[in-house]
Amino acid sequence: MKTLKRCLPDVLAVLLFAVLSFAYFFPADTEGRILYQHDASAGRGSGQEIADYRARTGETPRWTNTLFCGMPTYQIAPSYDSSGILSTVETAYHLWLPDYVWYVFAYLLGFYILLRAFNFRQSLAVLGSIVWAFSSYFFIIIAAGHIWKVMALAYLPPMIAGVVLAYRGKLLWGFILTALFAGLEVHANHVQMTYYYLFIIFFMIVAFLVDAIRKRRMAAFLKATGVCAAAAVLGICMNISNLYHTWEYSHESMRGKSELVKEHTANQTSSGLDRDYITQWSYGVGETWTLLVPNAKGGASVPLSLNETAMEHADNNYVQIYQQLGQYWGEQPGTSGPVYVGAFVLMLFILGLFIVKGPMKWALLASTVLSVLLSWGHNFMWFTNLFIDYVPMYAKFRTVASILVIAEFTIPLLAMLALKRLVDEPELLTKKIKLVYVSFGLTGGMALLFALMPGLFFPEYVSSAEMQAMSQIPADQLQPLLANLTEMRKAIFTADCWRSFWIVVAGTLLLLLFKARKLKASYMVGAVTVLCLIDMWQVNKRYLHDDMFVDASVRTAPVEMTQTEQQILQDKQLYYRVLNLATNTFNENETSYYLKSVGGYHAAKLRRYQELIEAYISPEMQKLFAAVAENAGDMTRINGDSIFPVLNMLNAKYFIMPLQSGQTVPLLNPYAYGNAWFVDKVSYVDNANQELEMVGKVSLRHEAVADKKFADCLGQSQTQDSTSVVRLTAYDATKLTYDVNSSKGGVIVFSDIYYPGWTATVDGQEVEVGRVNYVLRAINVKPGRHTVELKFFPRSVDATETIAYAAYAILAVVVLLLVYLEWRKRRKGGPAAEG
Repeated sequence: MKTLKRCLPDVLAVLLFAVLSFAYFFPADTEGRILYQHDASAGRGSGQEIADYRARTGETPRWTNTLFCGMPTYQIAPSYDSSGILSTVETAYHLWLPDYVWYVFAYLLGFYILLRAFNFRQSLAVLGSIVWAFSSYFFIIIAAGHIWKVMALAYLPPMIAGVVLAYRGKLLWGFILTALFAGLEVHANHVQMTYYYLFIIFFMIVAFLVDAIRKRRMAAFLKATGVCAAAAVLGICMNISNLYHTWEYSHESMRGKSELVKEHTANQTSSGLDRDYITQWSYGVGETWTLLVPNAKGGASVPLSLNETAMEHADNNYVQIYQQLGQYWGEQPGTSGPVYVGAFVLMLFILGLFIVKGPMKWALLASTVLSVLLSWGHNFMWFTNLFIDYVPMYAKFRTVASILVIAEFTIPLLAMLALKRLVDEPELLTKKIKLVYVSFGLTGGMALLFALMPGLFFPEYVSSAEMQAMSQIPADQLQPLLANLTEMRKAIFTADCWRSFWIVVAGTLLLLLFKARKLKASYMVGAVTVLCLIDMWQVNKRYLHDDMFVDASVRTAPVEMTQTEQQILQDKQLYYRVLNLATNTFNENETSYYLKSVGGYHAAKLRRYQELIEAYISPEMQKLFAAVAENAGDMTRINGDSIFPVLNMLNAKYFIMPLQSGQTVPLLNPYAYGNAWFVDKVSYVDNANQELEMVGKVSLRHEAVADKKFADCLGQSQTQDSTSVVRLTAYDATKLTYDVNSSKGGVIVFSDIYYPGWTATVDGQEVEVGRVNYVLRAINVKPGRHTVELKFFPRSVDATETIAYAAYAILAVVVLLLVYLEWRKRRKGGPAAEG
């Protein structure tokens, strides 16, 4: 009974989190409606072949041919048998709540566990969980369908809670919590979010080190560090299958270093993405004020005409233009919404800088400053370059603005540490009341100044991209348009400035009432909870609201097949590809739902394929489009061998062309080389630059280009005749079977993407697979008739799975040990085991 009574407040907090999570999505969650998420919807196309394979075989394929002419599934469907254990634990941790509901629940519960590890009382831990979980970015990514990112962010606070417990001396609890949530964190498969939070952990460990040195407790510090390191290794080992293959894939993907030596290297990094790609989404320096005022730059990139406040100031002559212009006027290419941490939360954070004592405050401040500076990206390039060039792995990640997730963690945590001290030491408010006023001035005061003088602090209300787009408008027409547009956007900005001001005023009044003993601590905490919840709830509803939910049949029903796709699928050949010119070819996956696409979208496509796109595929697409238009769609009048040879070698058998009114038409490409073919000659080159250049200089149907390192396995080819035939007889995503017949033998080029791990057999005997034409597979066969099989079943999967199961066993033993120690302590009437 004592245990139940002690745990009851925590149980009630968990129930409250479930209620809040259900309430946010009401009534959609009770009506069975689902969120139409663009990224998740687009992902159906890239994952359809994987889903079909899994349904047919019960296994997950490690390769798919539906996008980019083929790529590994390691970052599309990273599923391994060992991960089923973590999936079961994950579902139980979410209390089997439905989608969308459990996302918010996991946010809330994770930060609650962290604050309890910091020894917060339950009421303050509930408040802290709300102000962290309801940070606007966390709801924006739910709306966008970035579910892996959602999961990664949700598991980071409880993982850090394990670290905190270990350094507080609770070693066994710290080990279990760190290992378990490190396992779930890595299982979430969003390396970028995990990587960013390592900065927080680093600064926090430095804070624990400083504290240990001051208190002369280095032995305890080293012991806790060892426990955390061992737990982290265990969490990694549980996911070693995914991690190893992701690491392996990273060398071949856009996140790895290019083999090309470029003339202009300033934009190229030593081991990752190009600098302009990394910093394309950089938070503006002035845009950072969204932490206080959500609409500091207008909010999201949605039509300006949808904003009622703006349209109250609109000139009716420009209404059509405002349907095209967005509410957002920052310098990012576009955004789904701002990073807003709560106006009063930010004030408490500022207050915490004055009243919270100890090295942890400085760790959180350092993390916050680092996060903000790095989020500026190309707006603070010298600092960004330091991290790109010298900090391991930093150059692997793009969208630097998302590093603000660090500030979204540290600001609420320090804010709660400040409020905790005020509640624990009420007399502090009397002693430090001037600091409250200073904190109010730096937040509420700034919001008031912005509201009263918006033109002084933010003189520009039109982005440079918008100015360029409107540069063709005559000056006498442009000036009144810009004046009206500026007035409208000032109205958006000042409305939110007043809103943030009054929220800070309300929060400050609650503190003053507590100081004057007009409010008890529990009532004050409750009132602040309601204030922050209302504030952040309202902002989040701008970006994730009920109108975005649709009937479940939209997601569960099969993607409707277009008339063009129906026509193409009448071709019963086992395997061919299409090039969709009626859409953004390399920014969509819908084509891949039914067809094998030359295009597609993935943030980590194979680097060599991306380089082939830039060098040949994109230019050939332009030439093809022009030739089709010039010849009225008659492919027989087009010299395909000279206009688009690379598309031919990729077996692009059909081109989807746009028509008026959004309709499309398929064009058969009679020049496509097919699934595989013999070549007469192989030309060997010294490096990647020569290989890529030579692709555009030889007749790809008769000659192949290869790096000299493949000379031993490919050898030389022979001049072929009409009897040389390669025919695909069986197709599966991970296994291709060919019937080969040639009187001379030689090199066969396959229209499939080369990747380490593909194996080939000729009549059951394994042969080495080489790479030709920069991206394709090739083998050498002897004269005669043969059966050739290409397979992709990486042997490394079995080895990594064994390691993962061993890690589970170790964690289970430690959990049983803790249970035993708890039982023995309670049986003897002593305190529970501390580790």
